[in-house]
Amino acid sequence: MTMARQPILLQKKPDWFRVRREHGPNYVELRRLVLQEGLHTVCQEARCPNIYECWNQRTATFMILGDRCTRACRFCNVRWGRTGTVDWDEPRRVAEAVQRLGLDFAVITSVNRDDLPDGGAAIFAATVREIRARLPSCGIEVLIPDFQGNWEALRTVVEARPEVIAHNVETVPRLFRRIQPWDDYGRSLELFRQVRAMDPDIALKSGVIVGMGETWDELVSVLQDLREVGVEILTIGQYLPPTPRHYPLHRYYTLEEFEELRRIGEEELGYVYVEAGPLVRSSYHAKEQYERYRARRLQQGVGDSAK
Repeated sequence: MTMARQPILLQKKPDWFRVRREHGPNYVELRRLVLQEGLHTVCQEARCPNIYECWNQRTATFMILGDRCTRACRFCNVRWGRTGTVDWDEPRRVAEAVQRLGLDFAVITSVNRDDLPDGGAAIFAATVREIRARLPSCGIEVLIPDFQGNWEALRTVVEARPEVIAHNVETVPRLFRRIQPWDDYGRSLELFRQVRAMDPDIALKSGVIVGMGETWDELVSVLQDLREVGVEILTIGQYLPPTPRHYPLHRYYTLEEFEELRRIGEEELGYVYVEAGPLVRSSYHAKEQYERYRARRLQQGVGDSAK
């Protein structure tokens, strides 16, 4: 496929960004449950455009450790601040919500909690264990921060044995400090190396958002870097500034460009699954992504050790 590599600035949002707002019975029930249990979801906090589709399918990404983040990344709509507290009952409430929803795959993420010695790793692990105790067959993906390079904290999460450990790099190295100044690209890559060394059976996943001024070559280089450290599942979505105060949008990617990124990832770099599209977010179709990963592992003769 021949494609232009120069940025095409688009001032008007393309037609494919239209989202149907359906407040169906599943959406209403899930919203009620989240409010009733005092829980947070990244779907709400990050103003995810897929919230109606996912909630109507009884799928949600639970956000633990509060709703205030100690890092003020310029692309993110989660509130900045420090709470200084930990709700140790939260893992139980999240697990009960997962059980009441009858989920067979749950996604757990969090704000950054750099105010805690372990970055919140113990709460992640407790949440995984609580879900396992109630729904042993439920698959679990955890979308974790970098724990400031505290690999013993990371081990706490790994030893809880979620099916998928995800960590998003979000953008290319050149833009890292502008967009997420408290994060470190090299540290994120090392996180994947550490997980792979601790447990080779856990699926590794990452995510990138595009349209913030990166070049095509920079983007492909990130895909290569992630693959080299063992990432097998990748999501690529369009950046949409939550408010005018956030990092400015550089351009919209075309549907053809997203398809080309998917092709490069799967056919040239060897990813098991690449989900690429304008409205794709990290937890979008998480269950389907893991099922494809597991099927691939079984085909390779790994057996059911990949759960």
